[in-house]
Amino acid sequence: MAHQLQSSRAILRRTQVEAESGYSRSTIYLRISQGLWTKPVSLGARAVGWPSGDVLALNAARIAGKTDEQIRALVLKLEANRLMADAGTAASALE
Repeated sequence: MAHQLQSSRAILRRTQVEAESGYSRSTIYLRISQGLWTKPVSLGARAVGWPSGDVLALNAARIAGKTDEQIRALVLKLEANRLMADAGTAASALE
């Protein structure tokens, strides 16, 4: 890893994701289209990033030798966890 991530809740920009994963920009977007990488989160009109926890989990899965099908299942789980976290944040904001 290029450097230690400070928090699994940090959002990494594309260049940081490239450094952490070893993938190029085009490979990241290819993996997204194949269901092998999580979709980025919007940070603004022209900026996106990835939760560092997603990057860590996907790197660990590759290192562990998980199959593409297992990684696709992980991607679905990670993206579902984002929705659940968002719902929890919205619910606590309403209280």
